Amino acid sequence: MKKHQNLGVEWTTEPDYKTGIAVTKLCDYAGHFHHLYFTNPGWYCGGRKLVVIGDRQNATNLFGIDLQSGEITQLTEFADRPKEGLFGSCVNPVRNEICFWHGRVLRAMSLDTLEERELWTLPEGQNEGGLNVTADGKYVMTVTSEDMSRLNLEFMKGYGYLGWEKYCAAKPLCQIVRVPADGGKAEILHAGNVWMGHMNTSPKHATHLTFCHEGPWELVDNRIWAMDTATGKIRPLRERRFPGERIGHEYWYADGERIGYHSLFQESKVIGNVSFDGSAVNEYEFNGLTHHIHSRDENLIVGDGERDGYVQLWRRNAAGVYDPARVLCCHHGSMHIQQSHIHPCFSPDGQYVLFTSDKTGYAAPYIARLPADLSTLPFA
Repeated sequence: MKKHQNLGVEWTTEPDYKTGIAVTKLCDYAGHFHHLYFTNPGWYCGGRKLVVIGDRQNATNLFGIDLQSGEITQLTEFADRPKEGLFGSCVNPVRNEICFWHGRVLRAMSLDTLEERELWTLPEGQNEGGLNVTADGKYVMTVTSEDMSRLNLEFMKGYGYLGWEKYCAAKPLCQIVRVPADGGKAEILHAGNVWMGHMNTSPKHATHLTFCHEGPWELVDNRIWAMDTATGKIRPLRERRFPGERIGHEYWYADGERIGYHSLFQESKVIGNVSFDGSAVNEYEFNGLTHHIHSRDENLIVGDGERDGYVQLWRRNAAGVYDPARVLCCHHGSMHIQQSHIHPCFSPDGQYVLFTSDKTGYAAPYIARLPADLSTLPFA
């Protein structure tokens, strides 16, 4: 397969059997396809197209889907299958360009011409991490982690989360790295012997970002950390209040000022948000169970529910509390590996939810449009 090759239209639309909502399966191939990680926007061309990751002919590549015609175009032409190297790819918010890892090389590719260029080569002894691009489009941000292959841990071979607590306990050397999007010397902005990950940049402020101390949520010292690259100041966000409290799946609101998350403590389940400077923390109890959540603000939250469950919505009502969860559609995903995680997220215009499911055997990306009246949806 070659770049620019048009692979035709594979999408199909069917009403969800529980809600009747029209759900469109974007790809249909005997191999896993999925959207980018839910904190890594994959939309381009003004939201008219979407980057997805797919396996075809025993290779993993990036593909573009025209959300108006359904046509699929191959964007890269790799002949190998990196474990998760393309998973943390990210579209530059300023230029029509996507940044991704291939092997140890960080690359950028024009989504107009598909011309590629090398930005940085990862030093030996470090593994690649997820990418995000600063709001001004000038820098690619990432977190690298020490190669601990000597531990022979299961999750490093793609076996879900098996063994990740051992990696956390090994205290790998991790580094926050800033790479110029136009090319140039990479800078290490922060380093420490603690497992770091989930690099998330503010969509508004070019110097604001968050990252996490990775590992079992109830065991890490603090999950969410904030960094201002202009000053170098780093501080914990939403510190744990009780031993055993679990906080995570953080993401930026569309305003670029607040970070959303959810937390669990015994029977208490909370949806929350915190301002970047930590001055305002808002938390609300909600019903139901969920893994990942996403929203554009605090008014409407989407979550992936339980395994073999539903894509759910929580709406904040006039009284400032969340109504019981409503079902947008069924996902029936296994969530067995990262490629089959549901990772629901709202489109940039807030009109539909993008998610991945392997309910038909192979993972595929889906979109489900929100009804004009959410109250027509059934409760979970």
